[in-house]
Amino acid sequence: MKICMIGSGYVGLVSGACFADLGNKVLCVDKDRTKINKLKSSISPIYEPGLDDLIRNNYRAKRLDFTDDIEKAVKDSQIIFICVGTPTKKGSNLVDLSQVYSVAKTISKYIKNYKIIVSKSTVPVTTGDQIEKIIGKKVKKSLFDVVSNPEFLREGEAIRDFKYPDRIVIGSNNKKIFKKMELLYEPLIKKGAKFFCTSRKSAELIKYASNAFLATKITFINEIANLCETAGINVEDISVGMGSDARIGSRFLRAGPAYGGSCFPKDTKGLVSTADKFKSNLSIVKSVIKSNQNRKILLTKRVKKIMNNKIKNKNITVLGVTFKANTDDMRESSSLVLIPYLIKKGAKVKYHDPSGPKKEFKKNKNLKFERTLSKACYGADLIIINTEWDEFKSIDFKKLVKKNNFKIYDMRNLYNPTELKKRKIKYYSVGRQEL
Repeated sequence: MKICMIGSGYVGLVSGACFADLGNKVLCVDKDRTKINKLKSSISPIYEPGLDDLIRNNYRAKRLDFTDDIEKAVKDSQIIFICVGTPTKKGSNLVDLSQVYSVAKTISKYIKNYKIIVSKSTVPVTTGDQIEKIIGKKVKKSLFDVVSNPEFLREGEAIRDFKYPDRIVIGSNNKKIFKKMELLYEPLIKKGAKFFCTSRKSAELIKYASNAFLATKITFINEIANLCETAGINVEDISVGMGSDARIGSRFLRAGPAYGGSCFPKDTKGLVSTADKFKSNLSIVKSVIKSNQNRKILLTKRVKKIMNNKIKNKNITVLGVTFKANTDDMRESSSLVLIPYLIKKGAKVKYHDPSGPKKEFKKNKNLKFERTLSKACYGADLIIINTEWDEFKSIDFKKLVKKNNFKIYDMRNLYNPTELKKRKIKYYSVGRQEL
């Protein structure tokens, strides 16, 4: 099939490359000409394992191409995916849909024969109705259908998630569309993916509800971890005991920092604003949002306690600053609260992240990015493990730090407290009793 992806950000680029790898002819569209030129040189603008090779191989095979010419992309495609950002409006829970509606208005100028318009961006209920209205002002209804096809891609594991999905959700008010979308996804369905057809509004809400539920699981276990710390209980025992119940499941029950990234923070807020629109009170989701924000502050206070209120002039190293491993995404990361706090308290801070230095920290004084673990850890009074990158899971801390009486605050519980105690290292973790 001939496909175009409008928006070559995370969702559009990963999905486009994967669709091409399934044998489709894919054209990724972006208004940023510099990005387009880089993509044509197989340089990905995002950090995602395996994506560079996927782009390179399919571009060379002429199944994948990139352009800033949206008119050409629309005219040459059978299926048009809208994959632009839907951020939260500043100072509110409202979703900024301006990019989605702008795309809808633009593509309406170029539709001359039948097209399937697919909303892959995460959007509130009734957004598909609005897209339909916008396009319908210039295009006959018989020449297009609007479909909701939410993505369920995890950063760091996006390619696998696309190729081996748990389910493919298609929302349409025209039942004839289901067969056409089933044909597009046939290679994945044959691998065992559940193909689920529903109304357009239902598909839009499935995405929001899914992300809100996962955010709730993370927040819940983090609150349980707080209880475990005061009660002298190991939160990992609780996670295993709960997760063994098939009704609950073990995933997303690892205590740690607040959830962050491009999805959970904005989608929980988006769901609340949607509920407000329909005069429905989502008190649980509101509590999750509040608890998650408090989590960021709570963990900074824990650092203060670990350091006996003596942070000024201390050498503190932060390992990992992205919101999770295997991505360069800094959106809503706990480090954006933690590091400025440490600097404000007078600490000398170094950080290391495998995905490289971050523009978010450029203006911070007393902060240095180190490209190697050895330089990052050398001379540290406190090492904070903020992100669970694989290279942080087996560090010989004494060899790298080269000083006595340093401390480790492991926010991801990567290490065994008993083993570090044997090595006479002062170790603190999340939701586990201090030894």
